[in-house]
Amino acid sequence: MESLEPVVNLFNEIGMLAKTPRSGFAFLGSGRQSVAEHSHRMTMIAYTLAALSDEPLDISKLLLMCLCHDLPEARTGDLNYVNKRYVKDDEAKIIDDLKDKTVVGKTISAYLTEYNENDSLEAQYAHDADQLELLLVLKEQHEMGNQRALKWFDNVEKRLQTKIGKSLAKTIQTTPADAWWQNQTGGT
Repeated sequence: MESLEPVVNLFNEIGMLAKTPRSGFAFLGSGRQSVAEHSHRMTMIAYTLAALSDEPLDISKLLLMCLCHDLPEARTGDLNYVNKRYVKDDEAKIIDDLKDKTVVGKTISAYLTEYNENDSLEAQYAHDADQLELLLVLKEQHEMGNQRALKWFDNVEKRLQTKIGKSLAKTIQTTPADAWWQNQTGGT
């Protein structure tokens, strides 16, 4: 059996995502979220997108792609759109470094590459799940008084690629963030 130390190192690297803040909130002016929080909800959104879709999706591939999509940020931090104008991360090197480190390294590297290329149906659904998760956050921030969040909402909505993703964005915009519990308890 191969040494398990690289596996434990991977687990610890994944753990860094819970400590890595999403950096775009500084520009939005409100809110806070870790990369791990984002990835968890994004993965659940992707699972639901797949269930709603009539397209032939490999659900296991889609979910693993979502879980892995931001793993490089454990090494680079979360570079937002402004950061990326001035700082170039070497995600290709990270993907290559991960490839031979553990028994799952080749799979993780393949999913990261496929996600970045955005050519497969699964990658497109993963990207939509990523954007839908952000739309949910923006809706929450708008309801908490951040007026700029709606402007961001419109820009993010334009990035959606799938029919179901676009439909969900419209529903997110019209559904209060607290409706899930208000409707169960009778509300106030």
